[in-house]
Amino acid sequence: MQKRLALVFVTLVGILSFSCSTNKKLTSNPEPVEIKGIKLLGEYNIPHNMNFKGTVVGGLSGIDYNAKNDEYYIICDDPSALSPARYYTAKIYLKEKGIDSVSFTNVTFLLNKEGKQYPDITKDRIHSADLESMRLNPLKNELVYGTEGQRHAKKDGTLEIQQPTIVIMDRNGVYKDSFELPANMHYQPIEKGPRHNSVFEGLDFTDNYRYLFVNVEEPLYEDGLKAGLGDSTAWIRFIKFDTKTKKQVAQYAYEIDAVPFAPIPADAFKINGVSDIMSIGNNKFLVIERGYSKGRKPSDIRVYIADASSAEDISNNPSIKQHPVQKPITKKLLLDFNTLGLFVDNIEGVTFGPRLSNGHRSLVFVADNNFDTNQTTQFWLFEVVE
Repeated sequence: MQKRLALVFVTLVGILSFSCSTNKKLTSNPEPVEIKGIKLLGEYNIPHNMNFKGTVVGGLSGIDYNAKNDEYYIICDDPSALSPARYYTAKIYLKEKGIDSVSFTNVTFLLNKEGKQYPDITKDRIHSADLESMRLNPLKNELVYGTEGQRHAKKDGTLEIQQPTIVIMDRNGVYKDSFELPANMHYQPIEKGPRHNSVFEGLDFTDNYRYLFVNVEEPLYEDGLKAGLGDSTAWIRFIKFDTKTKKQVAQYAYEIDAVPFAPIPADAFKINGVSDIMSIGNNKFLVIERGYSKGRKPSDIRVYIADASSAEDISNNPSIKQHPVQKPITKKLLLDFNTLGLFVDNIEGVTFGPRLSNGHRSLVFVADNNFDTNQTTQFWLFEVVE
């Protein structure tokens, strides 16, 4: 999550509870599909920082669909500052064209390795949890989530370091295991390895849950500069893990676009990075590139189809900057949200949903409001054209 303003400690009461029938014949990790396009069916906003079972709903950063129960699991990136680290279970009811309603049905608090809730980041930064991504493994009835950790510079110049993690938990939020991170995914006291707040933003399973792909949001220090303006693109890495050994299999290079718009003022905050990935089979992924420039209210969201089938393994390449990649992941633009003519916020999650009444697949995106009064928690529904 890129926190553009301070967290707003506001709780608005407003539990959504509607009902509508829907079909449910699709898993979250489907058979390979060739996507020709996606068609917008509707958008749905929930009340800002609404209250659900005593928690503040916002910061929704990852979403996955459980076809068996026709329900969604949505990770929240609040590092226990407003409510304990958590994920939500929700129903999304569809109508003929669009979303009829969204109903939150449960909240689950996540437990750390010691079996305790993660502490409030404002009181204990290095043991907190900045949750950004989550997927269901229905074969084992468990969830996997990614955290960004902390490489936080204090006012006195010292660093608070907590390594990013990829954690396996049961549906009750109980810690089960974790993946072994390769050396270059560890924070360092020098500018080497991941950048703060730019690590495991997206993940998904492939090959019938045999492998797990995870992406960093922005470049490692040694791989070059962050995305800039104009033609200033940048390189990030996808990491492939074996779900049996919990160890890395390979790494691949993916080129992110330049930041689409200049910030105001010119030296203000700007970013472009990958906020989520989703497998569509045959080593292909939907990739969300999320850009933002201060002074511009909407986010700039582009969705790509990325193909890793011919990409070279760069796990032994210490620096993309010094050793350019010959065979990176290729990508093709599927949708630029700016072409929709609607206000688009900070989209950070995507999943296939149920089949629509016409038999086509549905695709659901969720936007993280950063708990900011100027932002909106949005759900977007698309029809997949095959």
